[in-house]
Amino acid sequence: VLAAVYKALSDHHVYLEGTLLKPNMVTPGHACPKKYSPEEIAMATVTALRRTVPPAVPGITFLSGGQSEEEASLNLNAINRCPLARPWALTFSYGRALQASALRAWAGKKDNTKAAQEEYVKRALANSLACQGKYTPSGPAGAAASESLFVSNHAY
Repeated sequence: VLAAVYKALSDHHVYLEGTLLKPNMVTPGHACPKKYSPEEIAMATVTALRRTVPPAVPGITFLSGGQSEEEASLNLNAINRCPLARPWALTFSYGRALQASALRAWAGKKDNTKAAQEEYVKRALANSLACQGKYTPSGPAGAAASESLFVSNHAY
């Protein structure tokens, strides 16, 4: 699919330096029984991108694709540590994997605003470090951060 997209963009003389790509990472399907390491996911993701995305594209902003907050951070970190050449900036454009812990902490109550903000900043910092390949979990992730955010038949 990516090859066809970039062929069409080329056919229409789109200035690739003015674009960003917003894909999912290469991860196993939700029902897949095998667990892959962040390093395996990183290698598969970077390999797929190297085969299809021109280096003129300045950045790739990953969706979390139903991964838990912690999985998304660990996988992004591994992608940015992958030994293959990566000519693009590799960052995140997470929704649920950035907000789930904050929303759970807030629970719609004004008194929980500070706790929600702290959770949000914690996830944003984790992902900022992951963009640099410098994220190290500081202990077990909280329940919300470890919880799968996969929604069957999710529609936007």
